[in-house]
This record gives sequence, C-alpha cells and structure tokens, in this order.
Amino acid sequence: MKLNKLHYTVEDGIVVVQLDYPKNLNAIDEEMADELLYVVQAAEADESVKVVVFKGLPRAFSAGGDIGYFYQLIKAGGDVNMDGLIGKVGKVTDGLKKMSKMVIASVSGAAAGAGASLALTADFIICSENAKFIMAFVNLGLVPDTGGSYLLVKQLGPKRAMDICATGRPVSAQEAKDLGIVYRIVPNDALDEETMKFAKKLAAGPIISYKNIKRQIYAAAFAEYQHYLENIEVPCQRECARTQDFAEGVCAFMEKRRPHFTGQ
Repeated sequence: MKLNKLHYTVEDGIVVVQLDYPKNLNAIDEEMADELLYVVQAAEADESVKVVVFKGLPRAFSAGGDIGYFYQLIKAGGDVNMDGLIGKVGKVTDGLKKMSKMVIASVSGAAAGAGASLALTADFIICSENAKFIMAFVNLGLVPDTGGSYLLVKQLGPKRAMDICATGRPVSAQEAKDLGIVYRIVPNDALDEETMKFAKKLAAGPIISYKNIKRQIYAAAFAEYQHYLENIEVPCQRECARTQDFAEGVCAFMEKRRPHFTGQ
C-alpha cells in the first residue's frame, strides 16, 4: 500500500510509524485511518518486528478528526456520516491492544480528539514537556471515539474519565504523568532519542514474555473492547453527528468563535 500521510520504517526490529501530514496537523481522516490500519497489520505480521513506535510532528502528535472536512460538508448542506471512519480507527486501536508487540507512543505537542485516543492505546507513552492531551470531542457536540472513553475509564476510573471527557480540558504532560497515563516526560529536544533508547531496551528483552503479558492484560482489562466499539461508540457518535449542536460546534471552531449550543 502506498503511504501518503504516514512514514513506515523498520530498523533493528523496531518499526517507527510517523504521522506526517502537517497541512492539518495529522488530523485522522479516512485516508490516514486506512494507512494506520495497514501499518498495524503489517507490523503484526512481520516476525522481525519486536517494538512499534508511533510519533507525530513537533507541534502536534495529532489534532484529531478532520474538522475542516466536516465544515465543508455542513456548509454544503450535506450529512456527516462518521460510521466508516470510526469503524476503521476502532480496528486500529483494537489491533494495537491485541498486538503481540510492544507499542510506544512518542508524543510532542497536542494529542487531541482521536489523536489522544490513539496515544492512549499504546502500552507506553513517552512525551515531551510541551505535550498535552485533549479529549476535545465535547467542544464539537460529540462523544469521544477511537476508544477514548473506554480507555480512560479503564486507566483512570469513571470519575476522572468523566472530568476529562465532559470538560474537554487540556491535560498537561505532568498531570498525565501524575495520573499514570504517561510513562515518562523528557525535554522537548530529547524526545526522539529517549523514545528510541527505550524502544531498543524493549526490543532486546524477552519478546515471548512481552507478547503473553499483553495477551493477559487484554483478556483481563479489554475483553469487551470490540463489543464496546461496535455497539456503544458508533451509535453514540452517530446520534451526536446528526445534531444541530455538532454543526454549530464545527462552524464555531472553524470560524474562531464560541459555540452556542441549544441541546438539539
């Protein structure tokens, strides 16, 4: 598969997947979702791969969904149907949780919306001091997708997950570390070096042990994940995407003004 928005490199048993679409700060549209799904499947199938690293741009890991695309549809009077996109990114995150290889998210700048959910899927998050995690869906009248609510509840419990999801407030690198979301914070200019140092340490470890630890943890904590994605997340987002509040949230974001939600 030709990759237009990602780079996929393999060296010494480590795959580095770089999200590289600066035009919209690595927003995850259907094309990028297809590419993410492809590289997840390719990395899992490659027996030489021991560790997978996801990284973004210095300014942003990923800005989340492609709001500009939604804006164009809304202004043209069209409906926004996210079912296909949500289904694909759900397969990406479920694939990463089930993956037999260790997964590291190397986060610089903003990880927002689906980008935050993608980072949360990793087994380890190493981030720079300028990193921030934002469940920004509520600001558009949506619910977290890409497994975001599920992953936060599993990692933080329902009260803290509610705080982060319902307020849409930024979570700093230090708060994320204190909450146990982030494994390690490093200086901005040392992120790549420190990420690869840790990836090489894992790659030199007991790979069969790691594979089975992941298998155990998935069974213990995420066995209902696929059911949740298909039967809860998609219908919830579908209902929200049909509302006037969603259209208002998208328009307000693109027009750089405060949204006026009406609950309709």
